Amino acid sequence: MNDLLIAFILGIVEGLAEFLPISSTGHLILVGHLLGFEDERSKTFEIVIQLGAILAISILYRKRLVSLFNIKPILKKEKKFNAIHIILGVFPAVIAGLLLHDVIKNYLFRPNTVVIGLVAGAILMIIAEKKKLKPASYSLDDLTYRQALTIGLFQCLSVYPGFSRAGATISGGLLARASYKTASEFSFLIAIPIMIGATGLDLLKSWNYLSTSDIPMFAVGFVTSFVVAMLAVVTFLRILEKLGLTPFAYYRMVLAIVFTIFVLL
Repeated sequence: MNDLLIAFILGIVEGLAEFLPISSTGHLILVGHLLGFEDERSKTFEIVIQLGAILAISILYRKRLVSLFNIKPILKKEKKFNAIHIILGVFPAVIAGLLLHDVIKNYLFRPNTVVIGLVAGAILMIIAEKKKLKPASYSLDDLTYRQALTIGLFQCLSVYPGFSRAGATISGGLLARASYKTASEFSFLIAIPIMIGATGLDLLKSWNYLSTSDIPMFAVGFVTSFVVAMLAVVTFLRILEKLGLTPFAYYRMVLAIVFTIFVLL
């Protein structure tokens, strides 16, 4: 298949899946397997298109990101979303990622392990939906430090490919009594430092696999991921408020079953 077409398809997959609770890493591995795009270059390509998704969320939430540099609410102990929330939401996953990075990359980035992650993440999402309590936080400014840390701890589950960072954090948010909107927006925001750190580390390690001849392919994937992610985030928030996590959980299970039957068996 033409490289540019592969880039376009995978850019769409990344843009749609990165901030939805369906696992972008899992989908990229599965779709890459189906397209026969699984060499070292593919790993570098996935890193580049993730940067497109990061840029999309950074633009959509630029005002919130800028406000994090204001330390007055912290000094005055105001009930306002601030940088400490981000630190608490990011720190646990950073530690888990650093400790397990090589093991994950070397042993878990395979279609069969992704299928396990898809099912496990779906079960957590259904549990979070069923046990959902009345929200105590209806906006980011209502979010407590304890809730931020709880969501951060749930984010550690996403180091397993296929589990889904968004699925883990939004589920954790619901169990911590945050509303759908609050849990989702916090999930988007803590994704930025996590993804920048992870993609930056991977990009440094994969630098030798980059070639000037790959620039058109990488550019198509990056731009496609950016545009699709912008549209996906806005649409997802509307769907989540109406339908909850359950449809996404069932989709994950169906995908795991179909892929197991037609590809792995």
